[in-house]
Amino acid sequence: MRAVKNLLVLYTGGTIGMLQTPQGLAPASGFEARLHDYLLAHPEVQAPDWRLLELEPLLDSANMQQANWLAMRDAIVKAVVEDGHDGVLLLHGTDTLAYSAAALSFLLLGLNVPVVLTGSMLPAGTPNSDAWDNLSGALGIMASGIERGVHLFFNGALLQGTRASKLRSEAFDAFAVQPRHREGVCADSLPATLDYRQRRTPVRLAVLPLFPGLQAEQLRGLLNSGIQGLLLECYGSGTGPSDDAALLQVLSEARQQGVLLAAISQCPQGSVLFDTYAAGSRLRDTGLVSGGGMTREAALGKLFALLGAGLSVDEAERWFALDLCGERAA
Repeated sequence: MRAVKNLLVLYTGGTIGMLQTPQGLAPASGFEARLHDYLLAHPEVQAPDWRLLELEPLLDSANMQQANWLAMRDAIVKAVVEDGHDGVLLLHGTDTLAYSAAALSFLLLGLNVPVVLTGSMLPAGTPNSDAWDNLSGALGIMASGIERGVHLFFNGALLQGTRASKLRSEAFDAFAVQPRHREGVCADSLPATLDYRQRRTPVRLAVLPLFPGLQAEQLRGLLNSGIQGLLLECYGSGTGPSDDAALLQVLSEARQQGVLLAAISQCPQGSVLFDTYAAGSRLRDTGLVSGGGMTREAALGKLFALLGAGLSVDEAERWFALDLCGERAA
């Protein structure tokens, strides 16, 4: 636990800083002055010395893309390595907040400072908004002491970046950690190719939940679209339509052609245990690698970080199966 003394507040947009426009709420610049005025009016709020950087373009987080994750990663690394900041508070919209927290957890492996993401369900300045509570709470935690790594702070709770999900669309307690089964072998060390210094490139990824009636040709069309990795959300403990020989053949062919196939459970509190049912074993035998109890956000962010680092499919599968930052092991 270490108190942050020199904080970068990285403002990316999101509801927390939105203002009303004729088209509805939209991200607005000028949040530095609003934060400065709030802290002057509330001297009881603990806050490290800080400066604010607006990351252009400001986004409604519904528009978040991999390129924006890479831009956030670059800004954070520069702030720490070149500018001497010992902590980063990232202001972000809630729609994809958990996705960004998970992706940054893997993009910033080895970075020896805390990074906290927060946002709000209502804009700052709106009556009864949660914006200032979330912001002042995050500032207070960083001023009093926090472990390194990527965290998500919301509604008074500090959550691990690779375990959080957005569960509610209207309540202030929108984010939580689902009690998924967690087990796995932790990586003894990280190669330089997965270190925060390693730049990444965009990756063509897809997520597909299994559902009754999924046809082999539908799956083939997705796999033939040029994707490099597929995250398959299986039933329960990792089962699927294992009596559909054509669908299993499509998966096998995709793996042989170099597509990384990973599996998680589509149950909010589920975990992939392929050997529990024969249906799961048959899916595994097509080349799927188990994501254990990882969330969709963590699994997608991890695939992006691994394949984006230029790892081969075999290498990426090996690291996907290991715990890198608490995403699959307790």
